Amino acid sequence: MGEIIIEKINANDVAIDYKEEYRGQFHYSPLKNWMNDPNGLIYYLGEYHMFYQYYPHDTVWGPMHWGHAVSKDLIRWEELPIALAPDKNGMIFSGSAVWDKDNTSGLFDDVGEGIVAIFTHADNKVVPGMDQAQSIAYSKDKGRTWTMYENNPVLLPTNTTDFRDPKVFWHEETCKWIMPLAVQDRVEIYTSPNLINWTFASSFGAEEKYIHRGVFECPDLVQVPVKGYEEKKKWVLMLSVGDNNGVNKKDYETPAGGSGMLYFIGDFDGITFTKDDKAMNKEEILWVDYGADFYAAVTWSNVKVEEKPIWIAWMSNWRYARETPTTNWKSSMSIPRTIELINTKKGLRLSQQPIQQLSTLKESIFKGEDIEIEAGTDILTGIQGESLEIVARFEVKDAIEFGFKVLKTKESETVIGYKSRENKLFLDRRNSGNTSFDPAFPAVHEVELMEEYNEIELKIFVDASLIEVFGNDGMYVISDQVFPNWGKEKSVEVFSKNGSVKLRSLEIFRMNSSWNQ
Repeated sequence: MGEIIIEKINANDVAIDYKEEYRGQFHYSPLKNWMNDPNGLIYYLGEYHMFYQYYPHDTVWGPMHWGHAVSKDLIRWEELPIALAPDKNGMIFSGSAVWDKDNTSGLFDDVGEGIVAIFTHADNKVVPGMDQAQSIAYSKDKGRTWTMYENNPVLLPTNTTDFRDPKVFWHEETCKWIMPLAVQDRVEIYTSPNLINWTFASSFGAEEKYIHRGVFECPDLVQVPVKGYEEKKKWVLMLSVGDNNGVNKKDYETPAGGSGMLYFIGDFDGITFTKDDKAMNKEEILWVDYGADFYAAVTWSNVKVEEKPIWIAWMSNWRYARETPTTNWKSSMSIPRTIELINTKKGLRLSQQPIQQLSTLKESIFKGEDIEIEAGTDILTGIQGESLEIVARFEVKDAIEFGFKVLKTKESETVIGYKSRENKLFLDRRNSGNTSFDPAFPAVHEVELMEEYNEIELKIFVDASLIEVFGNDGMYVISDQVFPNWGKEKSVEVFSKNGSVKLRSLEIFRMNSSWNQ
């Protein structure tokens, strides 16, 4: 066994003040260099740990490490030194972390318990043909230092190179560790008594041909509560699908093109996940997010059973992630979100809500009620900002389109609104600023959203280059990056097109920075 040698991060290497162009002020991003998938999310001894795919030597993808940040509130993050670095078994791809509270692994005989990271070793040079395999590392000091297990890898592939992204959890009913694993066109489930010896249990997805839009990645299997039924929970299998690069027909694209996320509602008995066709139509695809930039989301482990699961995603898209025009860092994480299921006319559906801790950053700058918005009306003159929360409730009248224009300058704007004749929530980033780095970027992303009691409720977060839109109790979400003109004041406008709409309520908050420098 050997302790991992880590590279310390030195903020003095580059002139960074967390106020650079496009840097979100309440979304996590690394000090510098490339980041993608969140990994190893765990709550342990008063700290939320967030590991993530990281390349410490450039702003483009390279040999993957695990970056590391911790927080006490999921909002204010402290970036720590790299946790896991490539070794003789390969690069450190995505995975998870668990609290081995009963020392099932036997790795904590001297201290009794600790954290175990389970991850994919990729591009192995020691064993020919073993491109991806599962390995473990462990920490006895709150995740600050890590030791690789001496007999890695602990789970070898069979006949595919796509064998990765373990998301491990303890299943109380069977007293075993469960590992959902992404294997090309399916999720394979393995079980273990000790995190070291793994046995194949079942497979899901290979026969579900209608979901095959790209290689499967980053599965998560979690119990999710049903709103209004405190004791009722259903198992939800989350799945990310990689960019198919336009190889398949358009019908096989994700909602916004490129990579995306879907989910299944069902039951799990410790061996097999079974899709519940009563909860969701037999061949219906349930998408997590209808924007382009919400990928590889996974939940925090060791969160209290009575609480809603919390997850976070990489806010980018494999179709253009390497080309986005940030400077010394590449990519941000989404807002952490709680998730629950809601009964609808179509069955159970996932609802996502931004975590309540964001309220500690809010400062109200506008509030109004029962305002008639006519075409050409501008009630928000003088309201500006690049980091905002907008909470609005509209009564639908005769306007064919209404909503908000954000990050607005004379040259550019991002439009977030509702098309009443088509019943569609949309985000239009075609004129949002710098869109030239990829032809797929300037686009309109939309989702069908039915009115509730003739009203539309929107919660919008704007953060420099990151926008997350939650419609009707978080049932419909659009998450997108935009890159507006830099160095100019950004305004907000509420608009109505070809008719009027009543603004039942509106409050706009300035979001203060979460960076503690």
